[in-house]
Amino acid sequence: MKPQMKSRIEVTFIYIFFAIMFVVIGYPLFWAIMMSVNPGTNMLVTDLFPDNPTLEHYKWLFTSPSSDYLIWYKNSLFVAILNSVGSVVITSLVAYAFSRYKFYGRKYGLYMFLLLQMFPALMGMVALYILLNTIGLTDSLWGLLLIYLGGQIPFNAWLVKGYFDTIPKELDESAKIDGAGHLKIFWTIMLPLAKPILAVVALFNFMAPFMDFLLPRIVLTSPENFTLALGLFNFINDQFSTNFTRFAAGAILIAVPIALVFLLLQRFLISGLTSGATKG
Repeated sequence: MKPQMKSRIEVTFIYIFFAIMFVVIGYPLFWAIMMSVNPGTNMLVTDLFPDNPTLEHYKWLFTSPSSDYLIWYKNSLFVAILNSVGSVVITSLVAYAFSRYKFYGRKYGLYMFLLLQMFPALMGMVALYILLNTIGLTDSLWGLLLIYLGGQIPFNAWLVKGYFDTIPKELDESAKIDGAGHLKIFWTIMLPLAKPILAVVALFNFMAPFMDFLLPRIVLTSPENFTLALGLFNFINDQFSTNFTRFAAGAILIAVPIALVFLLLQRFLISGLTSGATKG
């Protein structure tokens, strides 16, 4: 077979693969959008292309007295913003310590971070609930936030530590000669150079409270404290519930703040996603 023909066949298969992936990924999203503009509430009678599309379900989410959607949205934004900011601060400090300091237990601490990533979060749910119950933070957004902040440390610290290792230590030494302390080196040198990987950490931890269902399901019990994933689940949880179109409308709106944060951090993300953990 001629090289030119072989190349064309390879390109054709690549395009076919991308087309299949586009259908697999895009079809559920397209169906959810179409369902959200269908009249009625039952999923079984909705059309992929409705004859009379409506925005009534979106209006109901924000105006109906029986809808707590705005409360759930506010709760999710509250947890997401604090989780994103807090994760960046905690992760960068932990990663800086492991990257630049030599102390007893440093090596085994890194191994522990790596080991903790191998166990699913579900294994610790009972212990986490008992811990929150002991300190009186069950059914509290602050308790949920505490678990998010603690749970993100092993993976993100390992990721950011790998990025910090790629920053030449000669920069630290030059700054020390000029009289800079550790805090100033961290603030003026390390953080500006680590913006790409910190943007990745910020985005992932902003997304987590919007996507997570299991942990809020265990921690939160009052409807006024629900996050979006947990609140929307109640639309279709009851045996005789038929709020599938309202569920679709609420799910589509979850993408709005995530998309805004993504656009805000976009210029840092491409380099950040490919730069973490390049050194051990």
